[in-house]
Amino acid sequence: MTSREKLENNQVWLYVIVLMIAVGFGLLIPDFGAQLDATISFIIAILMYSMFSQIPFTSLKESFANRRFFGALLTVNYIAVPIVVWLLSKLLPQSPPLLLGVYLVLLTPCIDYVIVFTALGRGNEKIILISTPVLFITQMLLLPLYLFLFIGNDAANIVDPGPFLEAFFGLIVIPLGLAIALQIFAKKSIVGNKIINISAWLPVPFMALTLFVVVSSQIGKVSTYIDLIIKVIPIYVAFMVIMPIISKFISKWFKLDIGSGRALIFSSATRNSLVVLPLAFALPNNLSTLVATIIVTQTIVELAGELIYIRLVPNILLRK
Repeated sequence: MTSREKLENNQVWLYVIVLMIAVGFGLLIPDFGAQLDATISFIIAILMYSMFSQIPFTSLKESFANRRFFGALLTVNYIAVPIVVWLLSKLLPQSPPLLLGVYLVLLTPCIDYVIVFTALGRGNEKIILISTPVLFITQMLLLPLYLFLFIGNDAANIVDPGPFLEAFFGLIVIPLGLAIALQIFAKKSIVGNKIINISAWLPVPFMALTLFVVVSSQIGKVSTYIDLIIKVIPIYVAFMVIMPIISKFISKWFKLDIGSGRALIFSSATRNSLVVLPLAFALPNNLSTLVATIIVTQTIVELAGELIYIRLVPNILLRK
C-alpha cells in the first residue's frame, strides 16, 4: 500500500482530529479564526480542483455501462432522497435560511470521499468512481429545481444571483474546467499525467485544511444560532438511519450484486457538503454564517455516521 493510499484510508480519523483542533482554536483564539475568513475561498478553490481532477470525466461513457446500477443510483439520489428530505424538513422550523442550508447539503450526493468510505465498507468503489461525473452534473442541474420546488419564491429572495453566480463560476466551474482540460492533456502528455498524479495527493490534506479554516473561523459565531443548529442534528441523524434502509430495498429492486448494493447505500447517505459550501458563503453576510454552519454540522454528523457505516453495512445490512 502506497503512502497516498494509507492517507486516504485513514482520512476519516484525520478529519476528526482536525475538527477537534479547529473547535479549540476557534473558541480559545477567536481573533485567529476570524483572520482565516479571507483564505476560505482560495483554499476551497484548490480543494475543488483537486477533487475534480480525480473524477474520470474523460470516461463519462463508462458511467452508463452498468445500466442497473446507474438506474438505481439516479433513483435513490434524485427520487428517494428528495422525498425523504422534504418529509424530514417538515419537522424543522419553517425558516427559509435554515431550510436552504439543509436542502443545499442533503440534496447533493457526495462525489469525493464517498469513494473511500465505500471501499472501507467493502463496497464497489470503482463503480462509484466511474459514476461521479454523472452525479456531479446531475446535482448541479437539479439543485436549483429542488430549491424552487421546496422553498419557492423565498429562495429567490434569499439568494442574490450576483455573488451566488460568482462563487459558482469561481469556485466550481473554473476548477472543474481546469481539471477536465488537464485530464484531456494528460492523455497525450507525460507532463500532464504527472500533474494529475501530483494532484491526487491534494484532496485529503486540503479537505482537512478546509475543515480547519471553516470551523475555526465560524465556530465562534455558532452561539448566535445554536437553537437552530441543535434542531437540525436529529434531522441529519434520521437521514443517515433512513437512507440505508431505503437503498437496500432499491438495490434489491434493481437486482444489484452485493458490492454495488453497498456502494448504493454509501452514495445515498453521504452528502456533498464541501462542494456546496462556496454557495453558502456567497449568501448575504447575515445568512452565510448560519447556512455555512448548518452545512458543516452535517459534515460532522456524517463523519461520525460513516465510522458506523463501514462496519454496519458489510456485516449486518448487506452481508454476503
